[in-house]
Formats: sequence, structure tokens, C-alpha cells
Amino acid sequence: MADLTNATDVLEKLVKTIVDYPEKVQVKRIEGTSTLIYEVRVSPEDIGKVIGKQGKTAESIRTIVQAISRKSGKNTIVSILS
Repeated sequence: MADLTNATDVLEKLVKTIVDYPEKVQVKRIEGTSTLIYEVRVSPEDIGKVIGKQGKTAESIRTIVQAISRKSGKNTIVSILS
């Protein structure tokens, strides 16, 4: 198992376990002065799996990443893209 030392690693590992095409998962971290943005790119076929019914899966992913990133003191946003 990969060393999950930061939010980017955790997010990537989490999304890769959900999708059918883990090789297409890309996580990009963009850090601003007061905001931390994680852009998650997945295959168009997997976007529904990552969002989940009524957005519940995406909401859970965001909650986990925000909890891990809390130390930074910045507003954390997880954007899911295809």
C-alpha cells in the first residue's frame, strides 16, 4: 500500500478504489493564499461513481479531504472533473 502522508495521496488512493479506470485518475493540488483546491480528473465513464447518488460519495470525499487539510488553515475545495 502506498504511503498516505498527505491529502493528495489519500484523495488519489480513495478515488482510484471507487472507479473502473484507476489509471486515468489525476489529482492536482492548487494552493492559493487562503484556499486549497484539489482538482480530481477521472474518466467520463467514472464520473457518476465518484459523485454517487445525490452527490453523497462526492460529499464524503470532500469531508475526508477537508478533515486532513484542516491543519493548513485554508478553505479546502475538491473539484471533480472528467
